[in-house]
Amino acid sequence: MTVAMSHPGFNSGALPPLPNSAAFGARLTRSGQGATPGDAKLHNRTLVLQTLYSVGAMSRADLARATGLTKVTVSGLVGELIADGLLRELGLQESQRPGKPAILVDLARDAFAVIALDLSDHRVFRGALLDLTGHVIDRASAPLDGAMGDVAVELAISLALDLASRTTVPLIGLGVGTPGVVDDAGTVRTAANLGWEQVDLQRQLGERTGLPTVVANDANLAALAESSFGDSSDDFIVITIGHGVGSGLIIGGRPVTGTRFASGEIGQVMVGTDLGLEAPYAREQVLEHWLSVPSLNAALAAESDKDDARERVLREAGYRLGIALAPVVGVLNLAEVVLAGPLELIEGTLAEATLEILRRRTMPDSHNDLIIRTSMQGDDLILRGAVAIVLHAQLGVV
Repeated sequence: MTVAMSHPGFNSGALPPLPNSAAFGARLTRSGQGATPGDAKLHNRTLVLQTLYSVGAMSRADLARATGLTKVTVSGLVGELIADGLLRELGLQESQRPGKPAILVDLARDAFAVIALDLSDHRVFRGALLDLTGHVIDRASAPLDGAMGDVAVELAISLALDLASRTTVPLIGLGVGTPGVVDDAGTVRTAANLGWEQVDLQRQLGERTGLPTVVANDANLAALAESSFGDSSDDFIVITIGHGVGSGLIIGGRPVTGTRFASGEIGQVMVGTDLGLEAPYAREQVLEHWLSVPSLNAALAAESDKDDARERVLREAGYRLGIALAPVVGVLNLAEVVLAGPLELIEGTLAEATLEILRRRTMPDSHNDLIIRTSMQGDDLILRGAVAIVLHAQLGVV
C-alpha cells in the first residue's frame, strides 16, 4: 500500500507504510513468527528513521555507528529513503579530521504533512495540518452545534477533507483523537457526548479521505504527545481535564490501553467516600463531579460571594484527584503526573492539593520524588498526539 491520494486536491506520495501497526501502542514486530528478509529490511529502515528523528542530522558513517548497521546497509537504505522523499542531504559535515568531509542527511521534516483531528471538545471539532515535528502549518475548526451520531461523523469527515484540500505537500496520514472507548480497529465503542455506539470511525474516515487513518482515545493521544514531543519520563500519567476527565498512561515508555481498551477512565471512578463503605456506585460521587471544567466553573460561580471561595473549590478538586490517583501512583510507581486543561484552573492550588494528598497516601520512600506538572503543549496536545500515532503507524518513529 502506498500513500497515493486519488481525491481531487490531494498531493501524491509514495511512502511504503509499516505492516498493520495502526493500533495505539501496537508493536512493530510480530512476536512468535520467524523473521523474513523483508522483516529485517523493514526493521533496519525503521531504525534509521527513528535514529534520525530522535538525534537529528548525521553522516552515513555516524548513522551506521549509532544503529549498529554496516555502512553498506546504511548507504543503501539512505539512498532508498532519499528517493522516497523521506530523507534529504543537508551539506558537508564540519570536521577537524583530515580527508573529505562527510555529507549530512536528515529527515525531510517539512516535506510531508499529517492531518490531525481533535474531537474532544463538546463545542467544536478542531483540526490542523502539521509537519513531522508537530509544528502546525494550518488550522480549521467546525462548531458542533449539538451535532451527534451520523451528523457528527460527517462533520469530522468534512473537516478532514477541508484540511486535505489545503496541503501543498504529500500527506502521510490522518490521526484522530476522540472521546470515548476506542478499540484497536479505530471503532468508537461508546462516546456518550457524541451519541456514538460502535461507530467504525477509522474505516469511514479512511474510505472518504483515501488516507491511512488512525483513530484513538483522546487522553491516550495526550499521553503519546507528552511522550513524543514533551520532556516526560518513561512512567507517567496524563490527566485531561475538560468537559469530562480522562487519563492516558505511559509505562516503560509504552502506552497502556487495557484489556477492553478502557484504561484511563479515571473520571468515572467513585471518589466520594463520604457516604461510607456500603455506598453504591453513584455518578454524583465520581471524580468528574468535582474536577471537570463545567463542574469547577459551576462550583466557583456558586461560591463566588464567599471569602477564599476559589481557593476552597480548587483545593477540594485537587484532593479528590489525589484520592483517585494515589492507588495508581502506588501500584505503578509513577515518576510523573501531568495535568492538561485550562491553566487558570489546574495550575497552583489544584496541582498543589493533588500532590499533598499523593504524598500523604503513598509510601514516602518510593514516591518522595514524584513530580506533578502541567502540560505546556496547550490546545495542540491531542493534535500532536495524533501526529505521533500516524508517524508510528506509517514510519515507525516516535
